[in-house]
Amino acid sequence: MNLSDRRFSAESLEALGGSEWVARYRASALARLSEVHEATSTAEDWRYGRIDELDLSSYGVVLPRIHEAIPISSASRAFLDDFGDHGALVHVIDGVLVSVELRDEIKHSGITIGSIADFDLPIEEFGSLLSLVDEPFGVLNDAFAPAATVIDVPANSAFEPPIVVISELSEAAVEGLSYARLFIRLGVFAQASVVVFQTSLDGRLLHVPVVETFVGESAHLRLDLVQQLAERSWLLGYQLAEIGRDATLSAFSASLGADYSRLYSRAALAGEGGESRLFAAYLGIATQVQEFRTFQDHLVGRTKSELIFKGAVADHARSVYSGMIHMRKGARRADASQTNRNLVLSEGAHADSVPNLDIDENDVHCSHASAVGPIDPDQLFYLESRGIPPEVAERLILLGFFDDLLSRANNAGCATYIRKDVELRLADSIYAQLAS
Repeated sequence: MNLSDRRFSAESLEALGGSEWVARYRASALARLSEVHEATSTAEDWRYGRIDELDLSSYGVVLPRIHEAIPISSASRAFLDDFGDHGALVHVIDGVLVSVELRDEIKHSGITIGSIADFDLPIEEFGSLLSLVDEPFGVLNDAFAPAATVIDVPANSAFEPPIVVISELSEAAVEGLSYARLFIRLGVFAQASVVVFQTSLDGRLLHVPVVETFVGESAHLRLDLVQQLAERSWLLGYQLAEIGRDATLSAFSASLGADYSRLYSRAALAGEGGESRLFAAYLGIATQVQEFRTFQDHLVGRTKSELIFKGAVADHARSVYSGMIHMRKGARRADASQTNRNLVLSEGAHADSVPNLDIDENDVHCSHASAVGPIDPDQLFYLESRGIPPEVAERLILLGFFDDLLSRANNAGCATYIRKDVELRLADSIYAQLAS
């Protein structure tokens, strides 16, 4: 993985444009590139995955360009059809904001949805969470992502219908390395719901998206991310959040597409009474690899975090989960739980689950649990003994396994879409196994 070629030089930043402070920010990020640890399978944060297969030189640069306000893709339309009502629709192509549609009640609310290129003055929090991630791909996004999309919710505002962000990769991204950046900030006592749907055209590509979130004091954010990239895609993504005093973040992620998908999730609980709830569902079939790295970071006391990640792998697919709960000095009476459960549906499939604790304080409560195994034969026998064919019984058990978690999704429309996709892909996988 060569990070020293000319594509990652100061000269290449000039084509990205932006205000003076954005240009300075990019240059500062680029200067850090030589300082971060290299991503190799020998590094703990990259073990079990496929990073050694990555050849950055085989991907071209996806140049940011202004897209006309074109209709969203059929894949995104299918998602919206299941989703239902929304308060705002944000369309992003290859990391560039294309259009924003707002309902009347949101237009006059003071909320800001736009490109960071339009901000003449620096956004104080921007990039502060990503700078803590010692990984080269985060730094690449910091330096080379097109103008980030900003969702800034003012204090004391409450939005019930969700803000939906459709993030698409076009034909221009095929055979290329692309970036996307979303910055979300909620003021004091603000409430909002944001949904991000990621999709791409068929083709080989590498995508590095970042979602950076700041939840202010006594604010409440519901965040759903659904990844549905094409089957030859690689995704190396970051979901980062800081939760203030008495604030709440409920984040649900679904990883369905891509050949190799890796999501790094970090929730920093920075104010007493802050709470984070992180949930994820994933399904791997064929030769897919679904990988998650999580970090529940309790900076102060009387904070709470809950994490539940559940997934299944079939055929020759693999899943990787590695999570850390960190109780820092001063985090007295903090409470954290971490659960990862995996179903292995085929002899050729495999799941790794590695929960971790790092406790630097007394008077805290921590728990973690992980499980990897096949479908319970007693459950399978129970259904088959009542005349249900084996392939149908297996699918019903698996859908029940996911349903408990899908009820944690912040938007029912997301759960509906995920459930339908899982059922369809499982049917295809089980049919292929029977046919062989």
